[in-house]
Amino acid sequence: MKISARNVLDGVVKDVKKGATTAHVLIDVSGMTVTASITNESVDELALKAGAKVKAIIKSSDVIVAVD
Repeated sequence: MKISARNVLDGVVKDVKKGATTAHVLIDVSGMTVTASITNESVDELALKAGAKVKAIIKSSDVIVAVD
């Protein structure tokens, strides 16, 4: 697999929560949870389930920084 995104994080699926059309895939990345919103069809095609090893690929043009 070759991709242009620079932020590729190895992780493990913690949970998959399917909705009417969209699923939330919770991914454990070094103790932190990254949530991906993808179609239910994609969940099925990728056979995603808890315990599956995955890569969270983050591609964004904006980074927002906040402080208290």
